This record gives sequence, structure tokens and C-alpha cells, in this order.
Amino acid sequence: MDIVLLGPPGAGKGTQATRLQRALQVPHIASGDLFRALRQSDSPLARQVQEYMDRGEYVPDQLTIEVVLNRLAASDAQDGFILDGFPRTLPQARALDGALDDHGQRVDVVLYITAPEDILISRVAGRMICPQCNTIYNTVTKPPKVDMLCDNDNHPLERRSDEEPEVVRRRLSTYLAQTLPLVKYYREKGILHEIDGSAPMDEVDSVVNEAVGLGVVS
Repeated sequence: MDIVLLGPPGAGKGTQATRLQRALQVPHIASGDLFRALRQSDSPLARQVQEYMDRGEYVPDQLTIEVVLNRLAASDAQDGFILDGFPRTLPQARALDGALDDHGQRVDVVLYITAPEDILISRVAGRMICPQCNTIYNTVTKPPKVDMLCDNDNHPLERRSDEEPEVVRRRLSTYLAQTLPLVKYYREKGILHEIDGSAPMDEVDSVVNEAVGLGVVS
């Protein structure tokens, strides 16, 4: 099954991606992870991406499309995938559809997870991550057992500078404006499922499971 996850920062996409990856046994492909990996590599494509990231600019559609489609061509993604952070624009969505169509595939389900702005800001501003194992914590919803230390490896947790409340508010505004055309695009295709990410976790899990045709998944 080929799944696209849409939703603003703090909506809960990462939580659902982890659940679905485990249940469906398909890769969770996050565009942010792909770009971070490119920063550590040395290739013509990596150098082009690094130039934009070093300037703090968005990577242009064409480069973003090339990075993601290269990953989707890998053998582990041939039986399905969970895309997170891509597509972000209509040209990206159309390029994805075209590439999948060439291989007899298509996006099966789009999960659009969102929540009220105040909840999103609270979640993102309270987020911490372990730089060693990439486990995400939250001061409200998932605090570590020991303050600012990872439960898994005792490594000090970090907060991102772009997750201060005012910065998050601007990111949300930009994201929502950018995403509206995508929501319309996938709704017209009849594959969009809108999910209230502020609902209790078991309710969100149940709605997601139904959307992708799963039974109870822990």
C-alpha cells in the first residue's frame, strides 16, 4: 500500500507513521530525513541540496522530486511506502503520480492529520529529540523518565531552535497555505481521509486503521 501523510508540525504524523510501518512492513520515507542524510554524503545531487539548506532556503521542487523519487526506486519501496513531508506542492504531487503510474502504482490513501493551532504549538514547543537514536519526546504527551535524558541510551535530549512558539506559529501559517491545494487535489481524487489529531490517541489510531484497511494495531 502506498500512503501519503499530510499534516502540520505537531499533528502526530510521526506517531502514526511508526505504527503503520510496523503493521504494514513498508518503509517510512520522510523527506527531512532524506535531506539530512544528503548533508553527510558527497555527490552532485547532495551538493546542490546542501547549497540551499546552508542558505536556509527551501529546496526547489525539481531537486526535491529527484531526491524522493530516487528513494522510491529502491527495492524496499516496491511493495509500498509511507511518505511523510512529500509532496508539499502540486508539482510534487503530480510528479509523484506520474512516477508511480510509470511503474503501475498509485497513491492509495492520503491521511491528512491536523489539530487546532494552540494544540499544535504546545506540542511542537514541548518537543525534544535524542540525537543518538532519534526518539522523540514531549514535555506534555511523552516526557522522558529522567528530565532531558533519553530513556533508551541516557543521551542528553535536544530542542530545536526552530520550535519556539512564535517560529512554530509562522511555520504553521506557511504550511497550511501551502497545503490547501494539495488537500483539494487529493480530496477530488477520493483518497483523502481527514483525521482529528487532537482526539484521544486510541480514537486517532482507530480512524487511521480504518482508512488503510487494518484491524487493531498496537
